[in-house]
Amino acid sequence: MSTLLVIAKEPVPGHVKTRLTPPFTPRQAADLARAALADTLEAVLRTPVDRRVLVLAGAPGPWLPDGIEVVPQCGGGLDVRLAAAFAGCTGPAFLIGMDTPQVTPELLATGLDFAAADARLGLAADGGFWGLGLKAPDPALLRGVPMSVPETGRTQRRRLVAAGLAVSDLPVLRDVDTAADARTVAGLVPGSRFGALHTALAGAGVR
Repeated sequence: MSTLLVIAKEPVPGHVKTRLTPPFTPRQAADLARAALADTLEAVLRTPVDRRVLVLAGAPGPWLPDGIEVVPQCGGGLDVRLAAAFAGCTGPAFLIGMDTPQVTPELLATGLDFAAADARLGLAADGGFWGLGLKAPDPALLRGVPMSVPETGRTQRRRLVAAGLAVSDLPVLRDVDTAADARTVAGLVPGSRFGALHTALAGAGVR
């Protein structure tokens, strides 16, 4: 059974996208996070897969569409939480976050294509990774990998290769972490919820 996993935080002001403030207010940053998550979940719903799972820190709200299963995040560091997300899968799985509203169903489907690979890895421009697919999910492949540092993606790739997995790379994407990231990503998807909201906020004087 194939699974698409989205790991995310409830878009609560002051708890998400704090690196966007300033120039955005905590409320605006949370609204941008909510828009990015909504765009991501829409792409997930349009991707052919058996299960669609939101691994959530917090509580679901009216932004959650039908067709998405919700499971709570466990405690611990990000490596532990990612490992636990994969542990709940019984077949091939691809995991993404809520920071890349530019993902498409076609790209997500590619992340689940293991015809010629055991793992699919999408590196992020900041050195992390935006997506990880495993043909046979093994939580041990993530535990202990240092997260949110410039070498996260390279370290994760080395871990996969050291385990004897054939790794196929996906396109490098830019995460939305800073205001500059938000501006760049919004320009890539102007018709998305995220792009439209960013344009509206920028038009109101936020740069």
